[in-house]
Amino acid sequence: MSTSTSSTYRKVFWSAGFGWMFDAMDVGLLSFILVMLKEEWRLTPSEGGLLGTMNMVGMAMGAFLGGYYADRIGRRPVFLYTLALFGLASVGSAAATGFLSMLVLRFLMGLGLGAELPVASTLVNEFAPEAKRGRAVVLLESFWAFGWILAAVIAYFVMPAYGWRTAVLIGAFPLLYAVAIRRNIPESPAFVRRDDDRVTVRDIFTVYRKPTIALWSVWLAISFSYYGMFLWLPSVLVDKGYTLIKSFEYVLLMTLAQLPGYFSAAYLVERWGRKPTLAAFMAMTAVAAVGFGASESDGYLLLYGALLSFFNLGAWGALYAYTPENYPARVRASGAGFASAFGRVGSIVAPFLVGAFIDNQVGYLVIFGMFTVVLLIGAFLLMFLGTETRPLR
Repeated sequence: MSTSTSSTYRKVFWSAGFGWMFDAMDVGLLSFILVMLKEEWRLTPSEGGLLGTMNMVGMAMGAFLGGYYADRIGRRPVFLYTLALFGLASVGSAAATGFLSMLVLRFLMGLGLGAELPVASTLVNEFAPEAKRGRAVVLLESFWAFGWILAAVIAYFVMPAYGWRTAVLIGAFPLLYAVAIRRNIPESPAFVRRDDDRVTVRDIFTVYRKPTIALWSVWLAISFSYYGMFLWLPSVLVDKGYTLIKSFEYVLLMTLAQLPGYFSAAYLVERWGRKPTLAAFMAMTAVAAVGFGASESDGYLLLYGALLSFFNLGAWGALYAYTPENYPARVRASGAGFASAFGRVGSIVAPFLVGAFIDNQVGYLVIFGMFTVVLLIGAFLLMFLGTETRPLR
């Protein structure tokens, strides 16, 4: 890799990473804000779940459109403008006057975020040197953990004293700075030199049918479990009898475990392979989910909550590294975007479903047991239908 190419790769990686971090911080704040909005706006658990669901509806549409247009007009413009949309809607959400206005703004935020994430991982994948391509994308995903940690810190230190609107503004403004950084990012060389006109979007569902089924299954399982569990985590702890401050403190401690999860996955995807790493992390998330649902004591809640963070977020990192490698450059962003969009069906259903279960007094062991079953099915389909994509050494 030449010096200029290496410099461009680092610029792409860090600009994508910081944008990803601030995205995560804003999404993470929603899980803490829900606790306050339920009191301030007298929201039912189902209405709280609907806020999370509307965000995911936007993400599903954004992932589909973002991936499609990134293969037609280029990665760079989608990479730039979708983050701008997310940032502006995030700033606006601080001024939301009620449930309906927040619903609309969360949809717009989801639209921008859903389009950005698969395109950002595709762009980093295409700029990274082959020998560390998988590790680079997993490390890019690790910025999501830093964002959630920042969200937990802001929730713990800012929200009790200054309210949720101040916390949202703190989380939103850095996104606009990230947009300014991205203006200097060049177009992906893989997009510029695409030379196989015979490859079409239809091939995603014909020539690449088996990996597509595997990817869509895994995206559905991981999205369903992640958003169903983590958006409700502070509320679950409050419902188990912890104070608001104590629940925020516990979630912060659990969130710290995301970082070693990402770093472990970054090492294993290059050493062990993309597919076995992803399947193993999904299976261990399934074990941790049922353990968390059954936990009552402080020690077990923290232990299984940390394990959920470690393995679920490590699985996300491996998934983002694995997905674009299943498709050629001409349909790479579309393939990644379509898989992400299908996965968002799970993230649309899960937050609302958990809220409905809580409304009907369904136990947490049953709720988290549901996530265990979904994750194990996804891991099985990956191992049966998925293809290993790690480059031969």
